[in-house]
Amino acid sequence: MATIQLEKQPPYNPPLCLSKQLSGDRQVIEYFIEIVSEVKRVMSVNGGKEEISRAIVHLLKEGQKNTFQKVISELSPYDTSIHYRNLPRKRRILFLEWLSLDQLVTLLRYLTRGEQLLVLKKIGPIRSTELMELLKSDELTQLLSDLPDKEVNQLIAQMKDEEKKAIRKQMKYPRKSAGRVMISQYVWVHKSYTVRMTIDKLKHFREFADYLNYVYVIDDEKKLIGVASYRDLLLCKPENPISEVMTSDIVKVNENTKQSEVARMIGRYDFLSVPVVNDENILVGIITADDVLDIVIREANEDIEMLFASGKEIDFHTKPVVAAFKRLPWLVLLLFIGLVSGSIIAKFEATLEAVVALAFFMPMISGMTGNTGTQSLAIVVRGLVTEELTMQKTFSLIFRELLVGIMLGVINGVIIAIIAYFWQQNLALGLVVGASLFATLIIGTLAGTVIPLILNKFKVDPAVASGPLITTINDILSLLIYFGIAAMFISKLM
Repeated sequence: MATIQLEKQPPYNPPLCLSKQLSGDRQVIEYFIEIVSEVKRVMSVNGGKEEISRAIVHLLKEGQKNTFQKVISELSPYDTSIHYRNLPRKRRILFLEWLSLDQLVTLLRYLTRGEQLLVLKKIGPIRSTELMELLKSDELTQLLSDLPDKEVNQLIAQMKDEEKKAIRKQMKYPRKSAGRVMISQYVWVHKSYTVRMTIDKLKHFREFADYLNYVYVIDDEKKLIGVASYRDLLLCKPENPISEVMTSDIVKVNENTKQSEVARMIGRYDFLSVPVVNDENILVGIITADDVLDIVIREANEDIEMLFASGKEIDFHTKPVVAAFKRLPWLVLLLFIGLVSGSIIAKFEATLEAVVALAFFMPMISGMTGNTGTQSLAIVVRGLVTEELTMQKTFSLIFRELLVGIMLGVINGVIIAIIAYFWQQNLALGLVVGASLFATLIIGTLAGTVIPLILNKFKVDPAVASGPLITTINDILSLLIYFGIAAMFISKLM
């Protein structure tokens, strides 16, 4: 990182307590701004960021745009997004106004979708149009996803008709499909090209350099017939036809292929990008490795949100009211399901009154059953992302989890039976509690395995079988089994 050069200033090594020494005098504060890169080097990470945030606020107040640009150029894109978030809201508009379009594009990539939309509104329709034209097609599609048509039309109103048409076409693809995340900035050449002609075309489209890893070869009908890497081009003679250089055995995906399958494919073959074709094998876009990383992170976040029923798009910056209402539906649903557990306990009230010791083991039985179900659920959801599910694999997984449940049930059942016996000096109580835990751990393990598999079979995201939902269902099953076995041996327990 380049350091800002100072003119007509004596050598200066800022101490850690610099922020306390520099106050009041505007000239001294400006000097502090000039040496901000040195401050970053010598100060602790947290302290340095706080000083820079205060410096940025001062620059915005004083209207020092040139020095502001020097400071921003010293920051990484991620740090820029952090300082933007730390700004008082009234300073954010000027902050965005002073950033160049390229800096705004980079900033957007480190903001949440909600924050991105706010940025577009703050910078006005003309500048937001220029900004969106610089975004990759997949980034723009992701940004506009789920917005009402009216808002989408307002945001893209100033764009060229051709770009509007391309955006609307990409947004028509299914939400989780390859078409939604593909980018249209790729380079293709006709099969009649030579290596020299191909390289010249690549140089002409150097603005695509961030994601130019392969060149795609098409025929007269624009169908994909081959692919060549930069390495292939560099190692061949310029006069060689591209048809002799390209690879005809192409790994490609259909525009309607699931994004999770695309991620598996790129991970399996270690490609930097993969071509996307339609049903007629016509090249329509590419998906790059960094896009796949975004897919994996997004899928993981969504699965975690559903697994723990925490609500979508909740992070450290979400307002309390918004976070509460996003989590409320799941909790209300689980509340009513949980009432079933209460009704089961009420039904077996006489059994509890007869053998009060049974109440002691209720939380343990239901808790253990819920835990083992959640463990199985996590294993299955993760496996469905990385594995191709076949009938043989399905039965193999269920059988394995059955064996796991039996082993867990035997070990934990024996332990709790011994504890119950020595605590109450009642062999029947120990056998009832041990047998109940044995049965419920098997049931809980199978429930956590079978439910997400069934959902996946019916094309429903298996993560929807969230941890709290599995736990609540297993609570009900465990109480039924526990009190059912206890009621059968009530005469032995008394």
